[in-house]
This record gives sequence, structure tokens and C-alpha cells, in this order.
Amino acid sequence: MKTLTRRSFIATATASASTLAACAGDGRITGSAEQIDTHVAVALEEMYTTFPGSREFAQKAAGMLVIPNVTKAGLFLAGSYGEGALVIGGATVDYYSFASASFGLQLGVQQARQVLFFMTTDVLRDFRTSDGFELGVDAEFALQEDGGSIGLTSTTSNKPILGIVFGQRGFLAGASLEGAKYSRLIR
Repeated sequence: MKTLTRRSFIATATASASTLAACAGDGRITGSAEQIDTHVAVALEEMYTTFPGSREFAQKAAGMLVIPNVTKAGLFLAGSYGEGALVIGGATVDYYSFASASFGLQLGVQQARQVLFFMTTDVLRDFRTSDGFELGVDAEFALQEDGGSIGLTSTTSNKPILGIVFGQRGFLAGASLEGAKYSRLIR
């Protein structure tokens, strides 16, 4: 029996997610630099409108990674993929991909937007100089629920990385064990 490495597991799950996503929605999870920048601007405007407090975090952050369309799909084995831009001082400086794979009781397809706020120059530097970045325990995520609050507070703002996931579309049921990786793209 062939042993499945983490890299091949993520590749297989991402390919499965892409195929399922193409069947479920517009299927667009990649794009040119101009297309990514357009989608990033739309995602940021939606975030600022939906969560007015997020503008304050954006102003305090050393940089933001905006992944405007993360598509996740699965049937027990699931994968997520999306592309976005690193924004520093209001301008795009680099492009990144987000990929994850998970295994567990899960079924469906879902798309969402994701924004990471790098609150210190040190963590932003670590992100930009790493060969594939994985979030650790120092990250704090807030998920949009039925209301409008994202749960970011003054104690949350002491974390070096903050994240917001919002704009969920589709349905994905179940629980999973998940690993995610951010990698620089050449665009």
C-alpha cells in the first residue's frame, strides 16, 4: 500500500474540492493578478460594511492577507483552496494561495472569504520570509454567525495574528481535523 504524504494528501483533497466546487458554483478559485485585486477590493468593502470594527484592525495591522474566495468541498476527504493578496499600507505587495486538507465526517461544498491581520511587523516578516506558512496557536479567528458581531475585542487584539472568516455560501456539514498552508504565488 502506498503511503500518503501530507503534500500529496493536500494535492488530492484540493483537486477533489476544485472538481466539486466547479459543479456547485462558478468554479472560479484562481485568477490573474488584476482579477485577484478586484476580488480583494470587493471582499474588503464587504468586511468593512458588515463588521465596522474591522476597519480599526485594518488600520492597526502591519499587513493583511485577503483571500476573497476560499472554496472547500468534501465527502469525508475534503480540501480547500483560494488565492488572494497581501496588502500593506493599502497596496498589494504579494499574492498567496491558501490550501488545506481535512479528513473526518464532512459532506458538501462551501465558499467563504478570509482575512488575516498581521498585528506586528515581526509576525508579518515571518510570514513573508517563510517557505509556506502554517497558522499556529497564536492566531485568533472570528467566524461570522447569523448576527453581525465578529467577536473581536481589546484582549483579542493582543494576538499577533487575527483572522475573520465571513461571507459563507453553500453548506458543509461535519467535523474535521484540518491543516492549512499559505504559500506565495508568482502573478
